[in-house]
Amino acid sequence: QIEYRCLRDGKCLVIRLNRNRCQYCRFKKCLAVGMSRDSVRYGRVPKRSRERSVDEPSRVTTSDTDQSDTETKQLAVYEVILSVSQAHHANCGYTEEQTRTLVRHPLAPPPSSPAPDSGAASSTAEAAERERCWLWQQFAARVTPSVQRVVEFGKRVPGFCDLGQDDQLILIKVGFFEVWLGHVARSTGSGQMTFDDGTSVSRQQLETMYDNDFAASLVHFANTFNALCLNDTEVGLFSAVVLLTADRPGITDVKAIEHHQDKLIEALKVQVSRNHPNEPQIFSNILIKLPELRNLGAKHTAHLDWFRMNWTKLNLPPLFAEIFDIPKSEDDLQ
Repeated sequence: QIEYRCLRDGKCLVIRLNRNRCQYCRFKKCLAVGMSRDSVRYGRVPKRSRERSVDEPSRVTTSDTDQSDTETKQLAVYEVILSVSQAHHANCGYTEEQTRTLVRHPLAPPPSSPAPDSGAASSTAEAAERERCWLWQQFAARVTPSVQRVVEFGKRVPGFCDLGQDDQLILIKVGFFEVWLGHVARSTGSGQMTFDDGTSVSRQQLETMYDNDFAASLVHFANTFNALCLNDTEVGLFSAVVLLTADRPGITDVKAIEHHQDKLIEALKVQVSRNHPNEPQIFSNILIKLPELRNLGAKHTAHLDWFRMNWTKLNLPPLFAEIFDIPKSEDDLQ
């Protein structure tokens, strides 16, 4: 019996570039994502070759080759699952563990400001606009840290860094909100949305920021997505599939992105089939969420037109303004 040992207390980071460096941690990680012990131990060696006695002449048969190809493909799928799972755990602020231990608190009310001397109607309208600006600034401040996390997550998704930088940038900018929405869904309910710092915004505040219909759509997505009961690895794979969407406006290498996304979809299918054996419809139910997210992303972009027209009234984090193409100065308008 083979005994593996780790010199780093079993805490090695296992990625494609260094996966052979520590056999103990690779063995442990492969078992964690569902591979059988035999597949991990013997890898690409055909089963019949393992069972053959040492003295028996070596013969390669068609069935040996077929099984070897199958195991090679299986190992490749599990490596994708492992890479994405690790990337998600390292860069998502809304994992099961983190949301379970969140200390939730409502968003503090905005500072009061004296009303102008104009008529009551205009005063009410101005007060509503001030509240909307303030809410958007609070929202932007709490969403912005997730932008960098999604960037780092993307860098570790298999195939992403093989793309051109322009395509990478488009995938991040257009896909960020959809990926983030899949994450924050875990801490969103009928009455509120909670950020990863524990701050909660109410349904009414979401309606003030957007409108009643869009707020309702956000909550509906969160409720139905949560009903799928996906674990962190599955959410990570879903996020990777969302991120590598080939038909974003301006994409040049469509075929390469489709190729990488197909591998991610296959990995997601394997993972959910293993974790939800009694739910044959779950994979198709997950895929149905993709166009729903796409629609929400498009509506969110339309809502940001208000930002772009009122940018002088807002003090937004530069990264938030950049990811959503919101002007920060007069130079940005040229």
